[in-house]
Amino acid sequence: MTRPMLKTALPRTWREREVLQFGAVAERAVLLDGVRPAVSAFLDLVDGSRETEQLLAEGERLGVGSGPARELLGSLARAGLLDDAGAQQALGPLPAPYRRRLAPDLASLSLVHPEPGAAPALLAARGSAAVQVRGAGRVGAAVAALLAAAGVGVVEVVDRGRVAAGDCTPAGVPPQDVGRLRTTAAREALRRAGAGTAPAARAGTPQLVVVAPRDGTAGLAADPAQGRQLMRAGVPHLYTCVVEHLGLVGPLVLPGAAACGGCATLHRGDRDPAWVRLVAQLCSDGAARARTPACDTALAGAVAGLAALHVLMLLDGGRPPSVDGVMELSAADGMVRRLRMPLHPDCGCAWYGG
Repeated sequence: MTRPMLKTALPRTWREREVLQFGAVAERAVLLDGVRPAVSAFLDLVDGSRETEQLLAEGERLGVGSGPARELLGSLARAGLLDDAGAQQALGPLPAPYRRRLAPDLASLSLVHPEPGAAPALLAARGSAAVQVRGAGRVGAAVAALLAAAGVGVVEVVDRGRVAAGDCTPAGVPPQDVGRLRTTAAREALRRAGAGTAPAARAGTPQLVVVAPRDGTAGLAADPAQGRQLMRAGVPHLYTCVVEHLGLVGPLVLPGAAACGGCATLHRGDRDPAWVRLVAQLCSDGAARARTPACDTALAGAVAGLAALHVLMLLDGGRPPSVDGVMELSAADGMVRRLRMPLHPDCGCAWYGG
């Protein structure tokens, strides 16, 4: 660690006269005991402007002592309270507006990934990531905008046709774009959401695909041809939609290593023997034309936010709960549930290499 700094995302408050609390959430907060005035003054200097040896010299000057100061820095690091200001150079080549706009995201990453220097590296990696979103409806356009706003360098939206009034939400395509090509409207929404981000390269092979059909009924049964194409290409993909009063996020498919969309269909068929027959009717062109798909605005926004969070978790090296599962959000009770959907023995998707 070249230049230690206390994480700016964690507020410091005094619990008692010499007991300092780092963090506002009591269950996750860290307490530091024995914080006398000299130690408090030393902590004020751990702001990333000094190298370790300079801090130790300051500790000696303040009366803390060089040895105790070194032990204190070690304790702070082990508790996940220290970051490395020197690691910020990973963001150096990026435009200043990018760094300023994503400062809260960087602070959040420093808590989720507490290793010193991890957050700037992850944020820089997001800038070189490529994600494709298939579907520019209420959910898909919002997912794409959120990913662009979170610093994902390349976000491509694929859809056909023109924007309908029912496609519009504050988080995605605005009402003034009704009648325009969906791809054009989505591209402009991404430009607004990602204002100030680093210039992105042209989209090539995506690292991840989000499948977000505008008609949520289609999201209940994954398109087999589309799933096979993504599986053969080894591209992770996440299914998400709103159907009736339920928002669904998942499964997030890791080809050959986790359940696919076909597995989810088979699991639903195990619970309901008539499922395949019903889905065939629901997804027919005639059925789609005869009804207005339900998609609550707030629910669509919540689903898009959760889907974007799961995408970012995967890009950042985590394993979201939508892997081998489906997250179900209900507009009826506001609850989020995880439905376990592991690899189905009758699917055969595990043969695809991960």
